[in-house]
Amino acid sequence: MEENVFTGKSIDEAIEEGLKALGITLDEAEIEILEEGKKKLFGAVKAKVKVTKMRSGAKRAVEFINGLLEILKISAVSELVSEKEEITIDIKAANSAKVIGKHGDVLDAIQCLAGAVANTGRDEYKKVLVDCENYRKQREETLKKLAEKLAAKAVEKGRKLILEPMSPYERRIIHSALADNTEVKTVSEGKEPVRYIAVIPNNAKPYDKGLRYGERRSDDRRGHGDRFDSRGGDRGERRERRPSSGGGAKRGKREIYFGTFLGNSGAKGEE
Repeated sequence: MEENVFTGKSIDEAIEEGLKALGITLDEAEIEILEEGKKKLFGAVKAKVKVTKMRSGAKRAVEFINGLLEILKISAVSELVSEKEEITIDIKAANSAKVIGKHGDVLDAIQCLAGAVANTGRDEYKKVLVDCENYRKQREETLKKLAEKLAAKAVEKGRKLILEPMSPYERRIIHSALADNTEVKTVSEGKEPVRYIAVIPNNAKPYDKGLRYGERRSDDRRGHGDRFDSRGGDRGERRERRPSSGGGAKRGKREIYFGTFLGNSGAKGEE
């Protein structure tokens, strides 16, 4: 007989046989009905079911990720790190850039899908964290340093600084990093998926509408505004020449904003 396949006069009896053999309860079982029992003129056909122990949400998520990586033709494998307070999965890849993507967008998408798979059928949501080559930790440290830099800049300018839209995960890191700062406060504004953080110094004017971090200020004597790229470094304003109808060269600025979409499925507690 095929492994984990059980028979009985009825489906219920076949299932009961399977549960006893595997030593599990009905809530812990995955059941597939192969044949419904029925009576015939001469004799009867027994019911046949396949009973297996239900995989945990974490294991389902790992299997899903491995299957997804195969479909995407990415040479990588995921492994379960922990499933206690939260489900943590690590991906090891020959080329981590393909798994992480630009600013973590691919990794974020994988994490979002894995979270949905892991929580299917669960009454209480369990957070899922998918990482690759310790990218999450490195990104967190970068954001913490950025938060301190933004706070100092906001106080220096006396202006509210508005960042480019971020994911709930990244916004939460910024909020947490500046939670104990007595010179500024942080608030989330806008609506998803363009919700962003504003860093507001105590010395900001009540009517101040804010300055998008990275824009040039009209009172900047040197002609260079503050710039920040997603790798965490300040830059001077970049300019590029564009042809004009007047025969001369018309200067225009190319905006460089800070912001990524590094999400975290089921992120909670962020305003």
